[in-house]
Amino acid sequence: MNTSQIAETEWPLFGSAFYLWATEALQLEWEKDPSLSKQAPKVYAREAIDASLVLILDPGHATWVKDHWGESYMERENTFYRMLVISAIVSHHNLTGERKYFALLREQATSLAQEIDASDTGLTDDYPGQCYPADVVAAIGAIQRVDKLLGTDHSAMIHRSLRAFTGKMAEPYGLPPYAADAETGRRFDDSRGCGNSYFATFAPAIWPEQNPGWYQSYADHYWQQNWFAAGFREFPHEVGDEYYFDVDAGPVFGGFGTAATAFGAGAARTNGRFDHASTLSYEMIAASWPLPDGTLLFPRLFSNGDHAPMLGEAAILFQLSRQAVDPTQAVNERGPIPACVWLMLLGYAFLAWITCRPAWRLLRGRKKSTKR
Repeated sequence: MNTSQIAETEWPLFGSAFYLWATEALQLEWEKDPSLSKQAPKVYAREAIDASLVLILDPGHATWVKDHWGESYMERENTFYRMLVISAIVSHHNLTGERKYFALLREQATSLAQEIDASDTGLTDDYPGQCYPADVVAAIGAIQRVDKLLGTDHSAMIHRSLRAFTGKMAEPYGLPPYAADAETGRRFDDSRGCGNSYFATFAPAIWPEQNPGWYQSYADHYWQQNWFAAGFREFPHEVGDEYYFDVDAGPVFGGFGTAATAFGAGAARTNGRFDHASTLSYEMIAASWPLPDGTLLFPRLFSNGDHAPMLGEAAILFQLSRQAVDPTQAVNERGPIPACVWLMLLGYAFLAWITCRPAWRLLRGRKKSTKR
């Protein structure tokens, strides 16, 4: 693998992290209501929980970041990868009680927190010269979870790190840029939907009292709804760019961003906007095309079949398992069901009809032959 093969290198680890985060959320809900399943998620999913951690921690899966950072890849920046390592250990412990990796957890959380705090901008690179602020937010959230687990205290660092996502660092629309220079804070790319949905899923839990209204600004400038569909744009209304594609955004059609809309369901749920979340969930479930064996057809097709076939399904599980940071401020009204949902269901019904009709004819023909 080379460092340009994003789907082949990042996605197996990212999908495993999504699975651990989602299973942890399911376990918390099960503990409130054990009638949700016959067994606790941490019991029926134990094999997958262990496998996800092993995959993320396996140095053999780190070749791509070693190519970027060299053998010191666990000692400097490398924000995205180290965030996955920290997050995986925390979730695995919360689900299994395993303490085997606590020394690694403490060392990584401490060193990464120190690097973020020492940065003039509050930003650090994922890869040399490549900084994505949304990944820095996810890393700060992971460090905050370590504090709750180990009793460490990075609260001062976390409070100071807000500087990286507010004021001049957050233009335009008060939202962080998609990509920036970690040393100077200069924007390489303005805010984009795929980054904003991810950012808005993690940020409110980190700074609930200092949240300057990121989600509302995101909705004001990126939410798009018409008779046919609803979702988040990859680029704001003022910019346009109705059609586009890259590995992070996915295909953009009519302004709607695939990743922005898919991850927008989690962002909406985290921010208590269940009017948006319900509409996005209707579309997500309909577009997933569940098959009789439980496979979700389109998420599987859009994933990497060789290296990360379950990424799409794990990501959906993650989105639908998010809970509102402040339920008292939640908008609980259901949103509208766009026409695309009904059209997709109609398409499924039509395919079922043309599939079952010849089978029924064949069955009737056999019955007639038997009677004769």
